[in-house]
Amino acid sequence: MAAYAQDNLASDGIQTGGPNGHHNDLNERAIFDYLIHPDDSYDSNGVYWADMNILKRSKFVGSYDLKEAGRELASIGRMTAQDPLSPVMYYIKNMVIPGAGLGLEGYVLFSIGNVTPLLQAGFKSCWSTYKTCNEEWTRAVIYLEIVGIICGQILVGYLGDWLGRRWGLIQDATIMFIGLVMLTASWGTTLNGWVICYAWSLFFYGVGVGGEYPMTATASMENAVGSGKVSTKEDRLHRGRKVTSAFLMQGWGQFLNQALLIVLLFCFHSGRSKAPYSEKSVQWVYRVSFAIPAIGTLWLVYYRTFKMKAAGRQLAAAKKNSKVTGYDVQSLKLTLTYFGPRLIATAGAWYCNDIFFYGNKLFQSEFIMVLSGKQTSVMPGWLYNLINTGVELIGYYLASFLIDNKLYGRKNMQQVGFLMCFVLFVVPAFHYTYYTDKSHIHAFQAMYFLSSFFNQFGPNAVTFLVAAEVYPTPIRATAHGFSAAVGKCGALTAAVMYDYISTRQKFYVVPWFGLVGMILTFFFLPDTTGLDLKEQERRWQFIRAGREHEYHGVAVHPKHLSFWENFRGVGKYYNAELDYQQKIEELRGDWMTSQARKHDEKGGFNHDEEQDDMWSDGISSYFERTSGRSLMQGHNEKKYDSSSPERD
Repeated sequence: MAAYAQDNLASDGIQTGGPNGHHNDLNERAIFDYLIHPDDSYDSNGVYWADMNILKRSKFVGSYDLKEAGRELASIGRMTAQDPLSPVMYYIKNMVIPGAGLGLEGYVLFSIGNVTPLLQAGFKSCWSTYKTCNEEWTRAVIYLEIVGIICGQILVGYLGDWLGRRWGLIQDATIMFIGLVMLTASWGTTLNGWVICYAWSLFFYGVGVGGEYPMTATASMENAVGSGKVSTKEDRLHRGRKVTSAFLMQGWGQFLNQALLIVLLFCFHSGRSKAPYSEKSVQWVYRVSFAIPAIGTLWLVYYRTFKMKAAGRQLAAAKKNSKVTGYDVQSLKLTLTYFGPRLIATAGAWYCNDIFFYGNKLFQSEFIMVLSGKQTSVMPGWLYNLINTGVELIGYYLASFLIDNKLYGRKNMQQVGFLMCFVLFVVPAFHYTYYTDKSHIHAFQAMYFLSSFFNQFGPNAVTFLVAAEVYPTPIRATAHGFSAAVGKCGALTAAVMYDYISTRQKFYVVPWFGLVGMILTFFFLPDTTGLDLKEQERRWQFIRAGREHEYHGVAVHPKHLSFWENFRGVGKYYNAELDYQQKIEELRGDWMTSQARKHDEKGGFNHDEEQDDMWSDGISSYFERTSGRSLMQGHNEKKYDSSSPERD
């Protein structure tokens, strides 16, 4: 960090060296700008990007994004020159592995909609006519998995904030592995007994899947941010991309499940795809499709146990700073007090989204039947679904690509996505006969696929990110788990409701949830695009200390607040100049504490190298000249730590 500071100062043409450490020619702003006004968020005059008018903002953002894209492409080029496979390995390490749990979630959860037509064709007396199986238990297969997910989201969200991220990640992978073994080996003395075993195995697996939501989101985000007091360019520019890149593994899970089912059907059905299907071939397809991901899940248990030992570092730092052990109850109470309306946005919008997303997925076979006509073979429906999932993957990747763009970003992406889903469902709802006619079926197909695209390039990706991002570290997993659980209540609502209404009625009901989701987003969701997450944590320390009105930083900039928060006047505290001076004094306190550690003769302090490395020669010289007292005098007096507003 010190070297980085020197390079930044030197690049501005400012002298930074000297044996005596005196830099009378350094002006204050030149010394501190690399810490307080990073060039990816502020222009050369120290103006924050959100304070610029639309023309200057567009020019600033476009110029910097173009420079950053060039830097990343050059980095990929250097990596490729050294080792052609290194970019691939980087992607696997930073995107695939962090999202592996969600990939498994997508694989298994959506296998229900994919494998159900095959079970209905192979076990007609059980899954179609219900002569040998209880109809309620066949429906409970869907209900129990969703209930298991809800339980896991709430439970592991709480435990993740109490015991730590790493523990939650290991627990989730272990539960999912046991659940997959149960699914592979599920059986009963009767077909109905097998269905019951299948349903409860999915419930158990669902608990592990549910925990993946808060754990993957918080761990991916906090890994991007780091645990130090100074934010990184990676956090400010690519935090959303890092989280959504892990999340989009859910789409790959869906795609791989459908592709594998197609391959397995050919393998165990004598190279054919047409009906009739024997019970033996159906059983083999069903069991092998669950056995294969069990191998990958076992590896995930190993990786999280032995290779992710620093996963909870930022949470530990936040608890240490707040002098909290165990679960931070005070932070939970303060979050409900100050950020309660944000829960309306993150939980309510997720509920609306899951009516669309999971309702679409769990009952996709019925929708595709409208598109392709009634078929005895499962293959046409599976191929349509494979295409649909491919379209969704494009939406996932485009969302990851644009979610950090300051000119579009999270809030706009979610509102546009909800609006498009509303339009693309409401149009065929009121012209159902017209669009399901053979002469217009292609237009209906286009709208169905586009709704899948905008669901991913919109609320499905954004809800996962913001449900962790808009809350403070100590209760981030709890808030995300609660929001996700409310969202899964939307999936449960769809699962129950869709059993009692026709396909046409589904098109009448679903669109309005898109409209409601857009309204909730507009009123209650803050836009955290481009917001330094360290600033949000800094504001949180002021709130914990009962001094919210003394915080003047960008976390209360009107751009980063919701409509409701601006209406309540939260943005009135924003003052760029006061915040600048306040940050310098906070840095002065941190510097004095750092110097006191170095000169402590008793050696009783835990040396924080990351904190000490913040200080360039210019900063140290400035504080020495302006402190008005010697280092040892300050060390002998009561230590002042302005890194936390909780002080005397």
